[in-house]
Amino acid sequence: MRRFLLFVFLMSLSGFGLAKTDGDSLFIQKGTASYYGKKFHGRRTSSGELFHVDSLTAAHKTLPFGTIVKVTRHDNGNFVLVRINDRLPSYSQRTIDVSTRAAEQLEMIPLGLVEVDIEVTSPEEMDRLIEYFKEREDPGLRLRPVYLAVKFEKIPMKWPLAILESGKLKPVF
Repeated sequence: MRRFLLFVFLMSLSGFGLAKTDGDSLFIQKGTASYYGKKFHGRRTSSGELFHVDSLTAAHKTLPFGTIVKVTRHDNGNFVLVRINDRLPSYSQRTIDVSTRAAEQLEMIPLGLVEVDIEVTSPEEMDRLIEYFKEREDPGLRLRPVYLAVKFEKIPMKWPLAILESGKLKPVF
């Protein structure tokens, strides 16, 4: 019993260290987004798929086909998950072209162009991209292992202290 009380007391003084990641640990790129118009409906994409305006897909200069990314609009915070299935030309001023349906979710139809952040959806996806681009030319993406974005902080724990009264523990809040 004394050991338990000593343990509770020491833990309340010391606190636990908890891991937190940077809010942007999955961020890979910032830039301008545009969207595919209806004239591309039914045409083949670079991956060989047929483009459909109602799909949640996008074109990017370097991301591998099949990569799922979160595209977040800067000014209103709207976001959409899209799968990369097409290529932008290397000379394009745009960072990503999204389908019409994705553009609707981003509320960018009347504007045509918006500033966005592009993020991968998981640490595993970040690792896959790091491996994919390891032997390739610099893709212009911010790729870093998620573990480098982890910070350990000592966060004080607020344990209910206990005192021994008549041989029984009584919580004090």
